[in-house]
Amino acid sequence: MWTSIMDSKLLVNLASAPLLEQVMRQEDKYPIRDTMELWKAHRDYQNMPYGPFTTEGHQWYQLRHALNQRMLKPTDAALYTDALNDVIDDFIVRLNQIRAESVSGDQVPDMAHFFYHFALEAICYILFEKRVGCLEPLIPEDTVNFIRSVGFMFQNSIYVTFLPKWTRPLLPFWKRYLDGWDTIFLFGKKLLDEKFKEVDAQLQTAGPDGVQISGYMHFLLTNGLLSPREALGTLPELLMAGVDTTSNTLAWTLYHLSKDSELQAALHKEVVGVAPPEKVPQHKDLAQMPLLRAVLKETLRLYPVVPTNSRIITEKEIQVDGYLFPKNTQFVLCHYAASRDPSTFPDPESFQPHRWLRKSKVDAPKAQHPFGSVPFGYGVRGCLGRRVAELEMQLLLARLMQHYEVVLAPETGEIKPLARIVLVPNKKLALRFLKRQC
Repeated sequence: MWTSIMDSKLLVNLASAPLLEQVMRQEDKYPIRDTMELWKAHRDYQNMPYGPFTTEGHQWYQLRHALNQRMLKPTDAALYTDALNDVIDDFIVRLNQIRAESVSGDQVPDMAHFFYHFALEAICYILFEKRVGCLEPLIPEDTVNFIRSVGFMFQNSIYVTFLPKWTRPLLPFWKRYLDGWDTIFLFGKKLLDEKFKEVDAQLQTAGPDGVQISGYMHFLLTNGLLSPREALGTLPELLMAGVDTTSNTLAWTLYHLSKDSELQAALHKEVVGVAPPEKVPQHKDLAQMPLLRAVLKETLRLYPVVPTNSRIITEKEIQVDGYLFPKNTQFVLCHYAASRDPSTFPDPESFQPHRWLRKSKVDAPKAQHPFGSVPFGYGVRGCLGRRVAELEMQLLLARLMQHYEVVLAPETGEIKPLARIVLVPNKKLALRFLKRQC
């Protein structure tokens, strides 16, 4: 535990599992991560509504309660299995097209970028039952602009965060940051407007059985759980969260599997033992794939999508490690450091999925600390889409392991994590996908 000062604010930094637990278990009824000032600045400047990451207090609680419907439970996530498998089908088709276009006939030059396209296609299909063309050879212009704008917004947010506010009219970064968000909102508004028209048409022609409800946003709008303005504020933030989690985690997963042929062979054996190559893996099959789930858990331990976040305890004093802190103290939770703490995880820098597997009582190691790795957060402010993200990653990884051996391309070399609000690879990840002889 140590203190630091940023923008005249005193921060208390925590980098061990026991200290993270002490703070998270003392959360208020309406936990505050941090003030999300930069995101709010865009919403206020452009008169845009807040979403689940920017709203606080009772208003946040009501919004989050509505969004939890059809999303938070494992049984809710299972409803999206067929939709995800449809997107995975197209991902495999596009994967083979890209492989065929390479010099070696089996290589994909930038897996993180490719997984980003997959994740955006998947989340849009889940939210709207609409395909946005991310996996087509020629991607629609609106979708391309959205993808570029997300990167643009993140890149310029770094400069805007650390430069004084008086520089905003003088330097280009603030306008670029706003423009990035504007395009993101424009993309979301177009999808929402189409969904509103669809819902209105169905309500006008509904028979005695009412409207048939299917997709997530359709469910929320038809049942009156979200107003149009709440939906506009919510959608861009859901898209951002739904894409970064899965795309980066899948890239890191394949990076490590490509460097460990023995582990990859064991994973292939497990997957085809449950779902032979001719069978499309289903939600119920994943319960019989403990190694596959452990591989993803180990990836998230080494590379938590958000390496740090924070909590502000607003309603009471809080005691941490014997020290008493006043109300409104901001605690920075250093997940990246905590999940690589050797006192919690032996040999923490190595990729060892087997540390997550249950063993016999005789040789079982000391239980993992429950707050040693919490990549999806904790409590009522934990990740809304956790179950869907887990299902999405597990289904895709299972399909890839069924049909391909993944090998690191020689030009890739060592890849390290780079913090850009979220944790990303510091360079392109090129992989070879060798077709398995089934």
